[in-house]
Amino acid sequence: MLSEQTIRIIKSTVPVLEVHGVAITKRFYDKLFTSHPELLHLFNHANQKQGRQQTALANAVYAAAKHIDRLEMILPAVKQIAHKHRSLGVKPEQYPIVGQHLLGAIKDVLGDAATDEILGAWAEAYGVIASAFIGIESDMYTNSALQPGGWSDFRSFVIARKDRESDVITSFYLTPQDHGPIAAFEAGQYVSVRVQIPGDAYTHIRQYSLSHASGQPFYRISVKRENTNPAVPAGKVSVFLHNHVQEGDVLWLSAPAGDFTLDQTDTRPVTLLSGGVGLTPMVSMLHSLVTTQPNRKVTFIHAAQNGGHHALRKEIEQLAEEHPQVTLAWCYAQPTAADTREQSYHKEGYVDLPWIQSLVPSVDGSFYFCGPLPFMKAVNQSLIAWGVPESDRHYEFFGPSGALS
Repeated sequence: MLSEQTIRIIKSTVPVLEVHGVAITKRFYDKLFTSHPELLHLFNHANQKQGRQQTALANAVYAAAKHIDRLEMILPAVKQIAHKHRSLGVKPEQYPIVGQHLLGAIKDVLGDAATDEILGAWAEAYGVIASAFIGIESDMYTNSALQPGGWSDFRSFVIARKDRESDVITSFYLTPQDHGPIAAFEAGQYVSVRVQIPGDAYTHIRQYSLSHASGQPFYRISVKRENTNPAVPAGKVSVFLHNHVQEGDVLWLSAPAGDFTLDQTDTRPVTLLSGGVGLTPMVSMLHSLVTTQPNRKVTFIHAAQNGGHHALRKEIEQLAEEHPQVTLAWCYAQPTAADTREQSYHKEGYVDLPWIQSLVPSVDGSFYFCGPLPFMKAVNQSLIAWGVPESDRHYEFFGPSGALS
């Protein structure tokens, strides 16, 4: 428990963090990687370059300060981050290192304003928050290792099959190199994939949603090739997987993780909305729904650039054909001439509230959505405008968490 004085001091820093939070986290990562370059094996270098990781950490620190007297308010975010940490292999002994450099960054950015009293309060608060992470992650590591087919850290998997699903998405079917059983997972979860790219000094770890049903003798990930553009560098790992990794090659995976999962105690209609590669967890959810809740009405809405970018379409349509409780709807932003000629989509343009309302008869249900940030913002705003409560809106960011407002 934190003292009242510590809580008061931390609360007093909230306005400062709102202004200087990103500057502090940028300085933090500079200090951390200078002193401990080995930690670059754990971090997504692209997110660092784009500033996404710094912004996400700044938001997390701000939320912790704002709710320091009611830390239970941030428990969902702590659990979400803990899933990522477990999948990456973050260890308890790394927390003091992070704390040291975070306090150093606060001092560097705020200068004399970061008094000994403020730094002492933050040191105490960080200790409490770090202990919460370590405890939660310890349980996750234990549960991951002890479950049937589970394991600790990373395990080698062979690429049994590589399928091109669209112009930009390829699926990889992965079986354990040791031929042992593999852990079950909840639809919507992901695995971390660790690769060593020839010529790179550090390993790279990326999270990819599992895109098939649990209970198979394989895991399937469906990866979008992130090509370069003026604003964003090419996805180093996705390009490597698409262009250089072949059937028979080995990838290293951590056990399934993540809290973006179906609530299967809910029997109301469910709507799955996806944009681009955001469909991968939705396909897994669809497989799960038709198997475990065959009487539950499902509306599956997917937005893609055009038919050439639309992955896993035949698989989804086959599931809908076999299970009449499933309704499908496709939205193409820029359909090709062939798409138009074949009438292979239901809406041109973007997903909006009137179209969602034409497909979903009632606001009484659960809504899961995933995709690029602009898509997620638009969907979230539409659902809010329709009156869908926060408890029925479920979503996940690919990469560091952002803001939908």
